[in-house]
Amino acid sequence: MKITIPTKQYGRQAALFGLAAAGFYLLMVYGTLAHIETLTGLRPFDMRPGGYSVELANSLIDALGIRGRWYYLTRQIPLDLVYPALMAMTLISLFKWIGSRDVNQKLVRIGIWFSIAAAIADYLENAGICLMILSWPEISANTVMAASVASIVKSGLTTTAVLILLFGFGSWAFERKPPHA
Repeated sequence: MKITIPTKQYGRQAALFGLAAAGFYLLMVYGTLAHIETLTGLRPFDMRPGGYSVELANSLIDALGIRGRWYYLTRQIPLDLVYPALMAMTLISLFKWIGSRDVNQKLVRIGIWFSIAAAIADYLENAGICLMILSWPEISANTVMAASVASIVKSGLTTTAVLILLFGFGSWAFERKPPHA
């Protein structure tokens, strides 16, 4: 007896989470992060997938000024507390959707773990950003390094999760093609 998996449910979840994640992402990129970049003339921490140095962190936080630091903590960070979970839930729903279509289950599980790890790294990055802003002008080099590493790890894990997902979609699409006669 074959167990039927609710594939439509996963598709709907992926669509809903994906739309919400896209909305938050656009709000951050074209709203809060754009405003922070306008205030400082520098790309915000969240937009630096390659990380940042102590000097750059100090320059950015200094350029924010008192109001900009408050804005980062009360506008950008709250949005970025919701976004990682939405992104992870989108990816997990997509992995479950392709998993219900006879895609290698090990690949699906690995993709889900990468999605969760990416969200955790994003939350660690956010915690580091908050610590840097709250401790300014006495920012610890270790805090900057930890936040920077979290940014790099978040970017790498997210990219890997998406690549695994694309590979899963590709293998599913390839296996669906009827054989040539």
